[in-house]
Amino acid sequence: MSDKVIQVEDKDFQEQVLQADRAVLVDFWAEWCTPCHTVSPVVEQIARENAERLKTVKVNIDHNQEIAMRYGILSIPTLVVFKDGQEKARVVGARGKEAILREIEPHFAA
Repeated sequence: MSDKVIQVEDKDFQEQVLQADRAVLVDFWAEWCTPCHTVSPVVEQIARENAERLKTVKVNIDHNQEIAMRYGILSIPTLVVFKDGQEKARVVGARGKEAILREIEPHFAA
């Protein structure tokens, strides 16, 4: 995993995501999810290329079911952008970089 992407758990979601000083891309995933492993390198690339204006975190839904339930994560991979403590965008399923950016970039662009 890239050093630009950190693991977040139920106990630190509030601080790391909802109280962040910039937009946060949350990658909800699970170890057994093949499409999640397909999307992961794309998420890491987005994280590296946008590190100045976007914080990127991963939440393993098997280990953090409280957060997954709170945000209605019914299918993975699911990417959610949070800004100012609010959900701003959601991308469900494996997609390419351009398709993901088209949905999320307006919510973290300067």
